[in-house]
Amino acid sequence: MASRSPPTPSRAPTKSSAEVLRVGVISDTHGLLRPEALKFLRGADHIIHAGDIGDPAILEALRELAPVTAVRGNNDTARWARSVPLKANLELEGVAIHVVHDIADLRATARVVISGHSHKPLIREEDDVLYVNPGSAGPRRFTLPISLAELRIKGGCVRARIKELAPQ
Repeated sequence: MASRSPPTPSRAPTKSSAEVLRVGVISDTHGLLRPEALKFLRGADHIIHAGDIGDPAILEALRELAPVTAVRGNNDTARWARSVPLKANLELEGVAIHVVHDIADLRATARVVISGHSHKPLIREEDDVLYVNPGSAGPRRFTLPISLAELRIKGGCVRARIKELAPQ
């Protein structure tokens, strides 16, 4: 059996050392891309979608704003989703980021791990790994908030924040 080498991380263009790289993080849109989410993501240097996209038009709309890294979620079962990877590794401004839809499927480590699936927004740092779940930006589920996240990267340092969208 031939061995497979690990995927090569993608690299985005770097900014000058004085600038902050803004990464928009969205997940669990389930076919709904809210105007408020687009407004929040506008101006991002890169966008990460952590799965359960629901419609390829969502990725197209996000690509109009910035380069996109997306992974397939457990509900992305239509034919179009076959080309979306189950996990992604990228490096932005020297920071290694691993993206997977369900944190239970995590099989890699990086400085930042982004996941979705639970619809529960979370930022947690443990053993020098920053775990970020932006929550769900799609249809409301139970009483969970509608939310996204952003990363701000400068000089190898990463800050994360959750942005709750006003319910409609």
